[in-house]
Amino acid sequence: MKKIISYSEKDTIKLGQQWGASCRGGEVFALVGDLGVGKTKIAKGIAKGLGIKTVITSPTFNIFRVYRINKNKVVKKFYHIDAYRLKSPKDIINLGVQEFLGKKDVVVIIEWAEKIKNILPLGTTIIYLKSLGEKQREIIVK
Repeated sequence: MKKIISYSEKDTIKLGQQWGASCRGGEVFALVGDLGVGKTKIAKGIAKGLGIKTVITSPTFNIFRVYRINKNKVVKKFYHIDAYRLKSPKDIINLGVQEFLGKKDVVVIIEWAEKIKNILPLGTTIIYLKSLGEKQREIIVK
């Protein structure tokens, strides 16, 4: 378990960017935390670290978005999932998400991952985010 304090949105994005740059494919990041604690900032950073130039927004209404990665030789796609509106893990299973969770040429990030924790693959990196004030965040990585 690793505990990190972020002092700004920029710090949170930069942390995600470092994680994204170190991805080798097959990574699944599960983000857990209240509304507004920086889950989408982490997702933006990971995408940036993977070399994605597209603006990343939370796919709350779409459930998930797929971004193609052209410059990375190993990771070909980035899946950004938002489980906020799901009623059960069965909802995401019906969308075929299990087909790409842990797949070697993709990186997956899941916001509101506690809603589908029972289907997360072994080796998932769980990231807990907690507000410590207006800009400061506690980030615990398991």
